Amino acid sequence: MYRHVLIASTAALAIGLSGCGQKTEQAAGSVANTASETADAAGAMAANAQTDIKQALSATPSGQEFATRAARSDAYEIAAAKLAQTNAASQAVKDFAAEMIKAHSASTAKVKAAAAQASPAITPDPTLTPDQNDDLAELANKKGADFDGAYIDDQVDAHEDALALMRDFAEHGDTPSLKAAAGEIAPIVQKHLEHAKSLDK
Repeated sequence: MYRHVLIASTAALAIGLSGCGQKTEQAAGSVANTASETADAAGAMAANAQTDIKQALSATPSGQEFATRAARSDAYEIAAAKLAQTNAASQAVKDFAAEMIKAHSASTAKVKAAAAQASPAITPDPTLTPDQNDDLAELANKKGADFDGAYIDDQVDAHEDALALMRDFAEHGDTPSLKAAAGEIAPIVQKHLEHAKSLDK
């Protein structure tokens, strides 16, 4: 009789400890998830703060300056993405590059159409700057994993700059049609920046 009671008590204790272990694991998992979510949120806030600082430090460009800077940014993104399709090692990086070609081609068309609606009409100049050409030349000399790292780092910087430009002009720009276009493009650039940062990890 005593032996049966002892066995039953031991089994109950084992079940209790097992349940406790599961609860501990669940609690630990919940804490880890919360910590991860907090870190992601903090990262997003830091990125937004950095973009706001860049925006605050530069004067709002004129409509012509904005259209040209946007056109050059798009042209650079497309050229860099084309390099990634041949030089990158990671499929995730190649997929990101394909997304950049599609999105920045659409952005180019949107800015060009908005510029044409301005009065007087504005013609964007997509000619790359010497610095952009130098950056492309550096990327072109890299292959595989070296290219992946350099390209994604560059994409984070480029999209921070582009986001600051779009947000600033959407709020303070002097050309209504381009202001509207900048406001539509800004959230897309924000998503690209977040994607690039996730690849950078």
